[in-house]
Amino acid sequence: MNERYDWLLMILLGVVIALLIGYRLNRWLMSPSPDRLPGIPINEYIPDHPAIGMLEQEGYDVVGGKVKINLSFDTGHRPILSRLFIDYIASDDSGELYMVKLARERMPVDWTGSGIRDRLMPFLLLYPECAGLLYIDVNEKSIHRLSMDWSDEEWIGQDDYNS
Repeated sequence: MNERYDWLLMILLGVVIALLIGYRLNRWLMSPSPDRLPGIPINEYIPDHPAIGMLEQEGYDVVGGKVKINLSFDTGHRPILSRLFIDYIASDDSGELYMVKLARERMPVDWTGSGIRDRLMPFLLLYPECAGLLYIDVNEKSIHRLSMDWSDEEWIGQDDYNS
């Protein structure tokens, strides 16, 4: 009779171990691996440009060159292809990464909320692990440091849509 309890205990222990292994295996398979998550790409080739000197004077270290991000939009009829370009990747003293965009004469930024939203917000949404975006205008010798935050509290009751 004692052997029957031993067998019952062994079977129960085997079922518990099998359930535990199955749970851990399922959890491992369903969780994304950090090395599989897309991070900001770093291009090792860094071409010389006056913006690099400006970044170094401000305490940034350029760690990557131009990166092309290919985009594909499914419209229901046919895919539409586009791309975004990041000119450089820079790092500050604390190791935080920043995307760098250079000013273009034919594509100026309207320095209003909607102008920044329309022109630069896609970059900030694309790589949220970055500390922000550095917008450099070499002609004006200026560096604008941009970061984005969700600030719903400031707008409640102050716009036409909430009336």
